[in-house]
Amino acid sequence: MKSVLCICMAAWLLIAVAGISTGSAADSPAPPIELSLDECVRMALKAAPELGEAESDIALATSRLDEAKSYRFPQISITALAGPAPTASKADISPVVKTDIPFSINSLTWFTSTDATIIQPLYTFGKISENMKAATHGIEVDRSRKQQRSNEIVQKVHEYYYGLLLAREMRELVLEIEEILIKAREKAGKLLDQGSDSVDEVDLYKLDAFSGIATKYLEEAKKGEALALAALKARMGLPSDANLVTATERLVIVEAEIPDLQNYVELGNSRRPEFKQIAEGLMARAALVEAAKANYYPDIFLGGLFSWAYADNRERINNPYINDPFKHLNAGVALGARWKLDFGITGAKVAAERAQYNRLLSTKEYAATNIPLQIKKYYLDLIEARNSALATRGAYLNAKKWTVTAVANFDFGMGPAKDIFEALQAYSSMRSDYFKSIYNYRIAAANLDYATNEPLRPFEK
Repeated sequence: MKSVLCICMAAWLLIAVAGISTGSAADSPAPPIELSLDECVRMALKAAPELGEAESDIALATSRLDEAKSYRFPQISITALAGPAPTASKADISPVVKTDIPFSINSLTWFTSTDATIIQPLYTFGKISENMKAATHGIEVDRSRKQQRSNEIVQKVHEYYYGLLLAREMRELVLEIEEILIKAREKAGKLLDQGSDSVDEVDLYKLDAFSGIATKYLEEAKKGEALALAALKARMGLPSDANLVTATERLVIVEAEIPDLQNYVELGNSRRPEFKQIAEGLMARAALVEAAKANYYPDIFLGGLFSWAYADNRERINNPYINDPFKHLNAGVALGARWKLDFGITGAKVAAERAQYNRLLSTKEYAATNIPLQIKKYYLDLIEARNSALATRGAYLNAKKWTVTAVANFDFGMGPAKDIFEALQAYSSMRSDYFKSIYNYRIAAANLDYATNEPLRPFEK
């Protein structure tokens, strides 16, 4: 009995220990995943459902090409039958054809037959070749569309990544201001208790008010950071509880020479996937117009026929003038033409395809005008953001010195509290503008990458 009790207690202890270890492992935080911007981009491209859709579109376009190619090969049609048939003999038509043979169910027999036709197209006036050409260009259109979607994903990853860094910079700024305000509040309380003339209760109220405002902005910064982090995880296909750590900790601007605007315009005109989509689409539409016009003309083909039928209790009749549908063996080959004539249907189809072609011409004109304009906007955004960052950097550094001086003077009882408020307002405004300018600079660079399909930039490294 004691041994059984000991075994039960030992088993219970093992289960408890296992449960404790399992629970602690489950409750332990997930290991951090440190990723650079390039790694985030690669993961986002790998996880993007849009690219899976684009790949399916390419597969669909490829199947259309395979279908168009298949029309070059023979097409065989086979029909097989089996059923009842009346009995018959040569005596029924010799020496004269009897026309008064009664029908009787008891005289029925069975029959089976197979009919096969084969059509080999020889010349279709462009119906096959033009559809093949259209399908080939259609594949390139879908490939370019996939590249465009990839560029859009890269653009979004940059936006989320740098948005996360901006939110963290704003949070650090607010925390720094909160710390200064807390210390100033403590010092103001001591000076007020000591009866100093440099501070009064109004200053305490102002410090408390500024602290409340700082807390408000801190919550906004935390919200922005959480949203940017969640969006980045979702874009990369990571679970919401993944412990993502960015390899880049601070928003910094890289001083490098920016090429001329004309260089970007030329890159955009030569590499932008939309231009390739339009060019390939125009060739596809032109081919479809020709394919529709080919319906005005006949199809020249080589045809073959094989027909076999067998029925029991029926005699075979070997006479080219008489064909027995239930018992025969026929075969032949012929050169043929198949021509489908209609009244306006083909013309309407040609007009519809030509309208699609003209529509794409208008799209080409729109792209030729607006894509360079878009590139110019992103370029000017980049120049403005760089100049603003360089200008506000000096301003916020001077505001920082102003804040340090104002706080020091207040600590020594040599300056009023309002100097701290004015300095903090200038410092927080200039520093936030500085990091926003860096963010705008990075986003403008990413937008230029998107607009010119040029992912590697010297100032992005």
